[in-house]
Amino acid sequence: MATTAEQPTATYPTAIAFCITSAIWFAGATSFGMIGAGYLIAPDFLANIGWLHFGKVRPIHVNLVLFGFVTPGFLAAAFYFIPKLLRTTLFSEKLGVFTAVLWNVTLPAAIYGLGAGYSQGREYAELPWAVDILIVVLFVLVIFNILMTIRRRKEPIIYVSIWYVTAAVVLTASTYVIGNVIWKPDTGALLGIPDAILLWFYGHNIFGLLLTPMGLAVAYYVLPIATRSPLYSHTLSLIGFWSLIIVYTHIGTHHLLQVPVPTYLKVIAIVDSVAMVIPVMVVLINLWFTVKGKLGLIHSDIGAKFVFAGTIYYFFVNIQGSMMALPVVQRVTHFNNWVVGHAHIGVMGFAGVTALGGLYFLLPRITGKPIYSRFLADLQYWLVLIGITGFAIVLTIVGLIQGQAWINGETIYRVLPEIQPYYVARASLGLTIMAGAYVGLYNIFRSIFFNSGATTK
Repeated sequence: MATTAEQPTATYPTAIAFCITSAIWFAGATSFGMIGAGYLIAPDFLANIGWLHFGKVRPIHVNLVLFGFVTPGFLAAAFYFIPKLLRTTLFSEKLGVFTAVLWNVTLPAAIYGLGAGYSQGREYAELPWAVDILIVVLFVLVIFNILMTIRRRKEPIIYVSIWYVTAAVVLTASTYVIGNVIWKPDTGALLGIPDAILLWFYGHNIFGLLLTPMGLAVAYYVLPIATRSPLYSHTLSLIGFWSLIIVYTHIGTHHLLQVPVPTYLKVIAIVDSVAMVIPVMVVLINLWFTVKGKLGLIHSDIGAKFVFAGTIYYFFVNIQGSMMALPVVQRVTHFNNWVVGHAHIGVMGFAGVTALGGLYFLLPRITGKPIYSRFLADLQYWLVLIGITGFAIVLTIVGLIQGQAWINGETIYRVLPEIQPYYVARASLGLTIMAGAYVGLYNIFRSIFFNSGATTK
């Protein structure tokens, strides 16, 4: 493997293309997020611009984070380490670059569709049917490229990172078709309770069967290399993989405990949500024992530093998720900002920070030069960590205020003045995340295109 001081032995145009994609859309996604945060402080903010109403900005922000920032960031790392681990070359770099280009055609189409009001109005499944088709095509192209690379491998042992990535793209292609009811282009939905069940099967699995396995794949690759340590236990890595696949797929119905869905589905969702502690702790024990006593090496590598922080977020978001599935807890936490805070810990904290770690880890290895500025990378690290952590704390407090107030019979309009200062704090912390995104965009572009390789910044 190339070090930061030597030229890479191969070119990685697909990894570079997805790296650029992730950096650009991280900045775009956080910009839309800031517009949404502005509406929560001042409801008339940009109210006369039809394309930028809150009901349109919010799904644009969510989908750009999911499919514009985090997923391409993980794919950039995957298209680098899969050939390395298999001791071969990527099946088709041309196909990979074409996929990245089509990805960047699909995202503006998604923005246009949602901005113009062509939303299917379903959580995490808002995108218009034509964009749904494009996303499925994109995943099929990724699946084909990865499977063909595995087929031509020279390494007989398939490392766990490849298990996770392959499962993520294959399962997501399937759940995306099901959850978006893609066979009904006129509505993109079923009717009544069956649609809610199907939606949350997909809505939770877009995190559990896409972002989680992709993030863990990056962690399993980066941390042993950064600490120059063998993985603590290959057996534990496979137990973590299979327990995640078995347990996570059934927990989406815990979003519907207040809904008349069949009781057995609720019971399965609650039990499996609590059981998620098994794959989570198996993975974290494996990773943390791998890096035990070597935190100095982690902090000396900016990519590993991001990834290790991502594992901390992974612990908190999953412990919180298991708690939130309990009906007695949901009486307070559901339908309020607690859930929004939880989602940001998972998507921006665990997945987003881990994706950034993957990008910074692979950049020197695909360019043959150090990153343009270690100072800017560290600045982004602290901006993002402070923003996300503060964001989660503020929204958790707001959620508890809202939940307790509603249990006590308070009306919504009386609660709003109480939480207004927290929304201001939320927007301020969101601004730090957005600043981190733009700092990273500049640093990554300079690292790829305008990097002398001799900077000491």
